[in-house]
Amino acid sequence: MEIPFSKETVNEVLQKMHIPHVGNATIRQTVALSEELEKITGQKFVHLEMGSPGLPASQIGIEAQKKALDSGVAQKYPNISGIAPLKKQASRFVKAFLNVDINPEGCIPTVGSMMGTFASFIVTNHLDEKKDTILFINPGFSVQPLQANVLGYKKDMFDVYDFRGEKLKEELERHLAKGNIAAILYSNPNNPTWVCFTEEELQYIGELATKYDTVVIEDLAYLGMDSRKYIGKPFEAPYQSTVAHYTDNYMLMLSASKIFSYAGERVATVAISDKLFNRVYPHLEKTLGMDTLGRAFIFTVLYTLSSGVCHSAQCALAAMYEAACDGKLDFVTENREYARRAALLKEVFLKNGFHIVYDKDLDQDVSDGFFFTIGRKGFSGDDLLAELIHYGISAISLRTTGSEQQGLRVCTSMLRDEHFPMLDERLRIFNEKYPLDK
Repeated sequence: MEIPFSKETVNEVLQKMHIPHVGNATIRQTVALSEELEKITGQKFVHLEMGSPGLPASQIGIEAQKKALDSGVAQKYPNISGIAPLKKQASRFVKAFLNVDINPEGCIPTVGSMMGTFASFIVTNHLDEKKDTILFINPGFSVQPLQANVLGYKKDMFDVYDFRGEKLKEELERHLAKGNIAAILYSNPNNPTWVCFTEEELQYIGELATKYDTVVIEDLAYLGMDSRKYIGKPFEAPYQSTVAHYTDNYMLMLSASKIFSYAGERVATVAISDKLFNRVYPHLEKTLGMDTLGRAFIFTVLYTLSSGVCHSAQCALAAMYEAACDGKLDFVTENREYARRAALLKEVFLKNGFHIVYDKDLDQDVSDGFFFTIGRKGFSGDDLLAELIHYGISAISLRTTGSEQQGLRVCTSMLRDEHFPMLDERLRIFNEKYPLDK
């Protein structure tokens, strides 16, 4: 079938999949939709929707996991708080690349950062009976507010687009002053926009978290992927920017999925500050049966969710952390491939009349990396996605990420060099129907 696909073909698949509008589709639904259209039309899609790693998994992790399995760990329940080698190396990793000191007891493995945020939502919502709301600094990973919905928790949010620098401090304080915010969640670098908070902005967040006694859940899934600075020398500046330099009220999400391309084994680490880990909360004891945040997180929340994390996967993560800290695994340089792809993708979109929606970090252009955002004059994000699907291009609408701007999230991870001319040609055909001067 020639491009563009007929409306009848696309609508038939949407109806079959019970998707009223492609703009409402989840990431996984969009993947399924594009794969079904590939089968029907015989045309390969340019997949810009799914944030799967596009690089090989770390061989160091694979070998360590195989060795662990051969040694018989599959027979043994892992320690629910994490095996000792992982906790030790996670603590080293945080020091090596963030210049933050966290006791190994506060470095706790989870089944991916998805579980890490879910568990963090639960524990923070039980610290103070007056604080029952999660504040999302949007845009963000669309599943995280869904997690809050599943838990039945209240949500507050704002789009960071118009609130950078001093304005971020003012807007954040406006929300925190209500007195009901249990936790603040954001990602840095940001999924989907790739904006990165400055040190000044992180200081605002940290100081306000301390002032209003709320917990910052900082998602560092894309640690080291701000291509404007290289943080790949362990225990040497520059380091990954983090709110942990400005408050003790933090829980850091460290995911092996993107840092080490180890997504298939679903393993991550939640790193909790020493002060927060050991802090006593009377309300926590009433509701979850444990008086300190760290003990409640491990022995109540994680116990009920999974009773621990895959033993061999923990061995893999410990080995990868250790290799990175010893300078034997330069994950930062390896992940720069995403920046190369992003630069090429942006060039194609800009050449064909699209624009970058979230284009600045204050006075700097956003860096190139795993994600970026595009828009097109005259199109809402939902309508642009609905149209591009007919041209064999799939992405997700920014609306589903909590953004108030019009556009799409573009993921660079699955692109190969042969896809760039394919995308260029399809956008050329798109421009024949929607000329740039209209």
